[in-house]
Amino acid sequence: MDAHGVETLRKALVDATLACIHDAEVLLPADVKRAIDVSYEAETDPVARGELENIRANIQTAERLDLPLCQDTGIAVIYVTVPENFTLSRAELSSAIREGVRKATEAVPLRPNAVDPLTRENSGDNTGVEIPPIHFSEGPELTITVLPKGAGSENVSRIGMLLPSEAGKVISFVVETVLLAGGKPCPPVVVGVGIGGTFDLAAALAKEALLLPIGMMNSFESEICDAINTLGIGPMGLGGDTTALAVKVKKAHCHTASLPVAVNIQCWACRRATRVVTP
Repeated sequence: MDAHGVETLRKALVDATLACIHDAEVLLPADVKRAIDVSYEAETDPVARGELENIRANIQTAERLDLPLCQDTGIAVIYVTVPENFTLSRAELSSAIREGVRKATEAVPLRPNAVDPLTRENSGDNTGVEIPPIHFSEGPELTITVLPKGAGSENVSRIGMLLPSEAGKVISFVVETVLLAGGKPCPPVVVGVGIGGTFDLAAALAKEALLLPIGMMNSFESEICDAINTLGIGPMGLGGDTTALAVKVKKAHCHTASLPVAVNIQCWACRRATRVVTP
């Protein structure tokens, strides 16, 4: 590919990143909207129904005004699939994605959230050292997926290094995490669970689980979700039947002497969007 073709492809990636961030921030995925609607219809607590009604109105207003669903537009966690022998290097892809994030900060707009962890100096454009986090994997075509992650939900996430003999405690660990979180992550939440791997892999799996469609759960996920919904935390922590919209689990093999379990909680605005990049 000549220099013009490379630049055309790079610009397409910048534009796709901007568009994907816009979609993720403004338009709640259809499966999440359906889950909120189902919860509203099933809710028996009048205060909880009122909060769910407010959430539904919030979703409609964001779409109508073309504005972010929440004032905390989060940190953009980005997943990229790249075909084998792709023209651009990982460094070139990362550079284009970071440019797209900077453009989105102005255009969407996004709240500037990226700060130095110790000095708290704000970069002003949602980029910085290792920010946004970009995860690469191989795929049949170039795609970009954006998962905005706000601090209210991220701060209550948790990891436990259980013993192999404690496999029966996995569900109680997840439920306890949601109980400790209370109303802080703006429930009803979506709960991503990573089981196995290593300390870092379990956390990555828990976040990746938030990308899965929430319309269906397997029996293990349903068991955890039902247990969470007996807590009575309810929408916005004000009580009610619905504390979790869904639980999604991803697993990996782990060391024979280890059982890592990570819980990454997402607020009711389980924001995500994917774009195929075509020049």
